[in-house]
Amino acid sequence: MAARRALKAVLVDLNGTLHIEDAAVPGAQEALKRQAILQVQLTNMFIRSCTSIDRSSYLGSTATHTHPSCAKLRGASVIVRFVTNTTKESKQDLLDRLKKLEFDISEDEIFTSLTAARNLVEQKQVRPMLLVDDRALPDFKGIQTSDPNAVVIGLAPEHFHYQILNQAFRLLLDGAPLIAIHKARYYKRKDGLALGPGPFVTALEYATDTKATVVGKPEKTFFLEALRGTGCEPEEAIMIGDDCRDDVGGAQNVGMLGILVKTGKYRAADEEKINPPPYLTCESFPHAVDHILQHLLSSSV
Repeated sequence: MAARRALKAVLVDLNGTLHIEDAAVPGAQEALKRQAILQVQLTNMFIRSCTSIDRSSYLGSTATHTHPSCAKLRGASVIVRFVTNTTKESKQDLLDRLKKLEFDISEDEIFTSLTAARNLVEQKQVRPMLLVDDRALPDFKGIQTSDPNAVVIGLAPEHFHYQILNQAFRLLLDGAPLIAIHKARYYKRKDGLALGPGPFVTALEYATDTKATVVGKPEKTFFLEALRGTGCEPEEAIMIGDDCRDDVGGAQNVGMLGILVKTGKYRAADEEKINPPPYLTCESFPHAVDHILQHLLSSSV
């Protein structure tokens, strides 16, 4: 693999990676603290900036000499952002849940697919029929929804019944655009795996012979928007998540590295479902953080 730029940003999935509903992944809080204080020395920058190669290397010697001032070159901090496709609750409810689990995360560090969906609704100036969980509605506050001329669909188990879906179907037949917050096949709950919105989006696409505009992971625009404001390019970032396609595959398609963790929705051999495969597959978020600290901040990939 060609040498990459120094790592500057880490994107982290939430449900399935840091927590599963109201239970934290073991060790995730402490690992996040290690991630958040990445004022460690970036040895890859350290080596490039401070190590001079002896001219005799051209004669076969590989000796290097390190300048004493190298000790002053300590850490460029790594920016951490949390990216999620969750549509089960508003951003504020999600933040409250994370704080109860003792995660030290601020609101401006979280980028959700609900935010991306709202941005698109405002851009298109449409009045959406919101097929989302009632707890997610605060993120659409102020959006006009009367006499809808668009359909926005996320995870809405209480609304996924024939009458409501048929209403959406008729709007789409009349030309309303279909906006899918994401198309995950399934997700992890405490009681096991459960259907995500993807099957319902696909059913509406099939019935109306239309194609949804998807705004969440794994769309390239989602990852680029999440990085916007960090000053980082995709080649300077890495994604950690439990979804091989939406988290890892999506990130790698835009130029990032991807780490797949074996928690949440992960199932055996998931890493074989995408090409190229994940940069790394490991047991859990703490293991991913350890790898970043030990390898990605000490050498080029």
